[in-house]
Amino acid sequence: MSTPSDSANNRKPAMAVRIVGIGASAGGLPALEQFFIHVPAKSGLAYVVVQHLDPTATALLAELLQRVTGMSVREAAAQMRVEPDCVYVIPPNTELSVARSTLQLDKPSEPRGLRLPVNVLFSSLARDQGSSAIGVVLSGMGSDGTLGLQAIKAAGGLTVVQEPSSAQFDSMPKSAIAADCGDIVAMPSDMPSRILAFAAQAPSATVPGHAQLGGRTGERADSIPPDSPAETLNRIFTLLQQRTRHDFSLYKTSTLNRRIERRMAIHGKPTMADYAHFLGQNPHEIDLLFKELLIGVTSFFRDPAVWQYLHDTALPAILARRGPQTHFRAWVAGCSTGEEAYTLAMVFVEVVQRLPEHRECTLQIFASDLSPDAVATARTGRYPAAISAQLSPESLARFFTRQADGLCIGKRIRDMVLFARHDVVLDPPFTSLDILCCRNLLIYFDAALQRRLLPLFHYSLRPGGVLMLGSSETVGTFSRLFEPIESKLRLYLRLNPVAASGPAFLVKSFPPLSKLTKEPAVSPSASQAQRVATTETLQSAADHVLLQVHAPPAVVVNSAGDVVYISGRTGKYLEPAAGKANLNFHAMVRDSLREPIAAALKQALVLDVPQRLRGLQVHPGEEPANSKHPMVEVTVQPLHEPAALKGMVMIVFRDVAPKPARRRHAAGGADTAHSVEIQQCREEIQSLGEEARASKEELQSANEELQSTNEELQSANEELTTSKEEMQSMNEELQTVNAEMQTKLDDLALAQSDLKNLLNSTDIAMLFLDQNLNVRRYTERAAKIINLRDSDIGRPLSDLTTSLAYSALQDDAHQTLRTLVFSEKQILDRDGRWFSVRIMPYRRLDNVIDGAVITFVDITATKQLESSLRQAADP
Repeated sequence: MSTPSDSANNRKPAMAVRIVGIGASAGGLPALEQFFIHVPAKSGLAYVVVQHLDPTATALLAELLQRVTGMSVREAAAQMRVEPDCVYVIPPNTELSVARSTLQLDKPSEPRGLRLPVNVLFSSLARDQGSSAIGVVLSGMGSDGTLGLQAIKAAGGLTVVQEPSSAQFDSMPKSAIAADCGDIVAMPSDMPSRILAFAAQAPSATVPGHAQLGGRTGERADSIPPDSPAETLNRIFTLLQQRTRHDFSLYKTSTLNRRIERRMAIHGKPTMADYAHFLGQNPHEIDLLFKELLIGVTSFFRDPAVWQYLHDTALPAILARRGPQTHFRAWVAGCSTGEEAYTLAMVFVEVVQRLPEHRECTLQIFASDLSPDAVATARTGRYPAAISAQLSPESLARFFTRQADGLCIGKRIRDMVLFARHDVVLDPPFTSLDILCCRNLLIYFDAALQRRLLPLFHYSLRPGGVLMLGSSETVGTFSRLFEPIESKLRLYLRLNPVAASGPAFLVKSFPPLSKLTKEPAVSPSASQAQRVATTETLQSAADHVLLQVHAPPAVVVNSAGDVVYISGRTGKYLEPAAGKANLNFHAMVRDSLREPIAAALKQALVLDVPQRLRGLQVHPGEEPANSKHPMVEVTVQPLHEPAALKGMVMIVFRDVAPKPARRRHAAGGADTAHSVEIQQCREEIQSLGEEARASKEELQSANEELQSTNEELQSANEELTTSKEEMQSMNEELQTVNAEMQTKLDDLALAQSDLKNLLNSTDIAMLFLDQNLNVRRYTERAAKIINLRDSDIGRPLSDLTTSLAYSALQDDAHQTLRTLVFSEKQILDRDGRWFSVRIMPYRRLDNVIDGAVITFVDITATKQLESSLRQAADP
């Protein structure tokens, strides 16, 4: 649900090491290298790298990254303790996660092609590190990492995404950006400095030196002179309210403070006063802060035990209590991107199909949220393929259809839910509900707002309706309004008005919540004064109860017809319109009452006199099944006093018992011609009905055939989609292997170049032969002794000509390969130069003989010196 996303569970103490999780896939190696080239050797952070790897190949990633960073790069091992200034790389065919700053390795739970290891790592970081978690998504295909970044962002951590234009494969970065998961979108080379700046500004879940409510505001010499923390926070609330219409002053201040501090750290603002000034000059940042405060934390079948109990026990009990009623209503408040609303719809469908006596029952779900982006996402009903981990195979096959970009909610489930942007604090609630689901929303409101919302929820529910709260929420002191059905699961039954009566209920629930002010802390003496004041106003409270319980239902509207106040239970006459929440009286009033009341309202405003409408009939289709043509009398009264109501109109509804219809005496004689005409019409109607039935049967038969064909096509499409996902995953793995092998080839080419330069620099003629005495390599000096050129690579030694008087060269080479004993001879060439020819076996690193090496050393000077010495020695 879209709320400030932090909770007490995410608060982490200062940790020994802060972990940066990095996810990449195809094209990720260049991005990783650019990233780590710019990471200081002593950054104080640890880095865990997950890349899509071929599960059958030996990984070279650790070796390749070690070349570009001064930090220690290690392949992750089970139970390895994470240390600062180290890089940990995922091994092939594993899932890597973090728990208590220790690496955990598991076998992949999904088959090859459906694995999402980046999501696994990021989700574990969100659980383990909370608001200290940092997640980075680099180049890759698919959408792996998006759900993990959502978890990190929901926990208050930092999310970083590669600029798509710089990625070789931009699917993963684009998916994260489309899900609004990128706090920082940058080039890989710029990411380290941004991350380190954030870590320095917000070193832990609670940032020392930043403004805390009730504490002191951190200052520095060049910062803006701060107001008091409360005043600064109120300035931020005012900016938000002016821009978004929503008042955050009734939310828990600790939660809001953490989210604001996170934005401060991202922008490098040292104090809250600096950030408030920055907000005032940047309306776009107000929008980003608003989204930050409304990050949705939701999933399909979240807390499975709750939905299982609703499926097995609670929902069948609701159906049984309603008897012949077949139409049910539910409201999911704070629905975020719709997962919880769709979950309720799926559970209802399963229950009514399991119970034959309730097959005709339908459920209309109103799902509302404050975030327009979340509501827009929910309306599409499209979700990434990664949600399959939250659903059973049966639910996936039954309620979803596979598409190229993920999964889509089936039409039947989608049609059960109406989404609307709605502020539970400001806007009137949906009424006449059988189920009200408000899970994990109240925990973000302060106690004052909770005390006012729970009676409002009671008002919205029908007698016997069910209230669903989150695991950390209760009804508190409102046990007179709700009775636990299953206290551990936070399911509550609405008590009837008699059990819920009491002066505080109605007095404190109205006027509308938008007029509430934040309650200050109350001292013991103030509490005593409040009790005295309550006693003195007991008569006023009793009057309010009498008005609400025994007075007729009424609404107050302004001149435009907008409802500004509701008294009593008006559900029989008014109903919220489908679609976007609309508080206009003309949109909410029943169809059968709309025109006469609209005319009376216009007359009352023009003439300024009360208008009374008698004998109006509420359409039977809009009433419960046991009502028969209810009559209502409506009074439209212009208001002049008090001054606050001047110019408004009160519309009062009074039920009237239907009068028995008078019997009309039959006419003396029936008109024969009229009777014949009626009979002909009946026959024509009967004939048309038969034709319609025949056409309906034909259409039904054709529809069944089309449905069968559609199911076959859908099955084939699902198989093709699965095959495509597997091929895409294998392609990503091959891309990764290809990048590693390309790096190795580059290294090999460099080594070959080094070897060639080394051999040429020795100025020694060398000839390398394979086992068949074919030319493998030679130096430039050798080409001057043996006639060699580049095209001679691979030619036999016997085909080559030489200036040496050495006809036994090939025989000696064969002898060396056979005996492994090197040969050395002094040979004269045609130019009178002497060469020392040495033939040695070519021995590889694995100690295998793989040819021969022939070296030619010019010893002409030595021979001449030897000859001179010999002549001098002779007498």
